[in-house]
Amino acid sequence: MKSTKSNSYRLNSLKKVKSKYVLHQIFDNLARKKFLEIIRYNKILKKFLNIRKDAYKEEFAKIEIEIFPKEEEDGKFINIPDNYRKYFHIFFDDNIKEIEKYDINENDKISKIKIIIDYKVKTLSGLFFDCQCIEKINFIKFYNYEITKMDEMFCGCDNLEEINFYKFITDNVCDMSRMFMECINLKKLNLSNFNTSKVVHMTFMFFNCSALKELNLSNFNTNNVKDMDYMFFACSSLKKLNLSGLGGKYVTNMSYMFSNCSALKELNLSNFKTNNVTDISHMFEGCSSLTQLNLSSLNTAYVKDMSEMFRYCSSLKKLNISNFKTNDMTKMGGMFNNCSPKKIDCPTRLKNKIKKLIPKIIHNLK
Repeated sequence: MKSTKSNSYRLNSLKKVKSKYVLHQIFDNLARKKFLEIIRYNKILKKFLNIRKDAYKEEFAKIEIEIFPKEEEDGKFINIPDNYRKYFHIFFDDNIKEIEKYDINENDKISKIKIIIDYKVKTLSGLFFDCQCIEKINFIKFYNYEITKMDEMFCGCDNLEEINFYKFITDNVCDMSRMFMECINLKKLNLSNFNTSKVVHMTFMFFNCSALKELNLSNFNTNNVKDMDYMFFACSSLKKLNLSGLGGKYVTNMSYMFSNCSALKELNLSNFKTNNVTDISHMFEGCSSLTQLNLSSLNTAYVKDMSEMFRYCSSLKKLNISNFKTNDMTKMGGMFNNCSPKKIDCPTRLKNKIKKLIPKIIHNLK
């Protein structure tokens, strides 16, 4: 009896909510919090919210992608692991047939491909790996909160010119390593809606994105990232980077991180936290447009390797490494090869080591 009264009270309370907008908010919020799976079995809530039997899985746990192939290009447009093949539903415009092994041949005239991925897929690793026939990708629906891996997702898409992340959920992703590696024709990327709070791996993430001129990382959170080596290697068209969210207490490797970013004119690393970094070798090697660099916020207490760190920074005039610690340092070879800053702010204990490396700037040490 008590249960009936309780249910009646709840139903009456719910009926007071008349606005369709509020109803939609409730439904959407429940979906985001993954409560619908339970609530659809509650007869009162189910009736009130008009939840279909398959609503949770069909409407709120799938991914929908549009792909635009590049004309006169052969090759794959998607990589689907055999164990996930039945969860990918593919529709072709202009040519309504399933292409064997998902290859595009020169006789297949397809202007757009629509892909719907079911909720059971937990990883997007290598989804478009080496898919050279793709020119543009749109993510138009993304309701799967269970995706944990996106490593090598667009790796080797060397004809890809545009990715639109209208809807893109990364809340539980832990691996983004090599995600955009070798996307040599991408000119801009807006990743401002990425939630990277759980990401552990970012190594080689933008490796050799040589045409990239705009990269929005304004909301990046790297508090749990362990490796950033080669992260922006050879992003040779980037002139500036907003790194306000980068740098984390767990990062151990930053070697080659900005190596060969030859167009970079400035870098603000004031928010970098490098408490556990052991390797920063080649970190700025080949940053030939940098004129000044302030690294006073970097904690190098555990760094063992600084070799060739500023090699070929040929335009560097001012360098601040005033808080550098070299207690555990074992490698500094070639640190200033082809680089002669006019002024170096550094701690007294480091002066003698630098004098041996670059005797010609001995008078510029402060």
